[in-house]
Amino acid sequence: MKDSKPRKKSDSKKPIVISVSLHALLVAALVWGADFTMSKPEPSGQMVQAVVIDPAVVRQQAQQIRSQRQEAAKKEQDRLDKLRRESEQLEKNRKAEEERIRKLKEQQAKEAKAAREAEKQRVQKEKERKAEEERARKEKERAAKLEAERKAKQEEIKKAEKERIAREKAAKEAKEKARLEREAAEKAKKAAREAKEKARKEKERLQRLEQERQEQEDALNDIFSGLETEVNQNSSARNQFIADELARMSSIYTQNIQRKLIKDDYLLGKECRVNIKLIPTGSDMLVSGVTIMGGDSRVCAAAKSAIAKVGSFPKSSESAVNEQLKNINLTVALD
Repeated sequence: MKDSKPRKKSDSKKPIVISVSLHALLVAALVWGADFTMSKPEPSGQMVQAVVIDPAVVRQQAQQIRSQRQEAAKKEQDRLDKLRRESEQLEKNRKAEEERIRKLKEQQAKEAKAAREAEKQRVQKEKERKAEEERARKEKERAAKLEAERKAKQEEIKKAEKERIAREKAAKEAKEKARLEREAAEKAKKAAREAKEKARKEKERLQRLEQERQEQEDALNDIFSGLETEVNQNSSARNQFIADELARMSSIYTQNIQRKLIKDDYLLGKECRVNIKLIPTGSDMLVSGVTIMGGDSRVCAAAKSAIAKVGSFPKSSESAVNEQLKNINLTVALD
């Protein structure tokens, strides 16, 4: 790049030389173009004609040519100066760009080197980490093995100690058991003698009691024979009354349901069996659930709806009847 500047300066002089040469030729043409010539004498003997050039005109034209030449030279010089400045600026920009690229390459080289170093360190640390992990794993395995051996030995010691304690305990228990068995045998003999005597006395007492019981039983049988006849008669009458009351309440319940049934010719002659769960309250029985047991589906649906409309049913004056009314089966039909 240093050799290019003189070459450019040499090239810039060529237009100036050419311009000067052209202007010199123009002046010569103007001088000769003004018929500034001398005619040779002709044989005819005529007078020679001469043309005189005005020096002021020549100076004026020369000044004009000089001014034009100077103006052209100035413009050319301005153009060359502009080209030089642009060339210098481009060269400056090029050098700046080369410097930027050089610094960028240096930075990239540094970063690449740093990255390589970092990767090298990472690989080294990874190797060290893996080696440490392997060492820790082996150490852990060794420690686990030692711990297992220690526990095994400890278990053997505990087992041996337990066996020793068990043997001593068994020996003590056997000795104590023998002593207790001897004592028990002696007590058993004594108890057997006492039991035999007690059994004899108890047998005699029981015989007396049995005799007294038989005498009392014979007397009571005579009394209860008359009472049982009376109780049976009263119980039969009570059961019949409850059955009649339950039938009466069932009839009332059925009538209450039938009054709420939708009148439909299709339902005539058909029936439905239902189970009703009732809860006694202070004055009536509230419906808590209805279960269809069988029958015509439409009658059953109408019956279930009618029971819901009734909502509650009257109570009986008999608590035994109310107890049976808590879970009652009814047959609902339209005649």
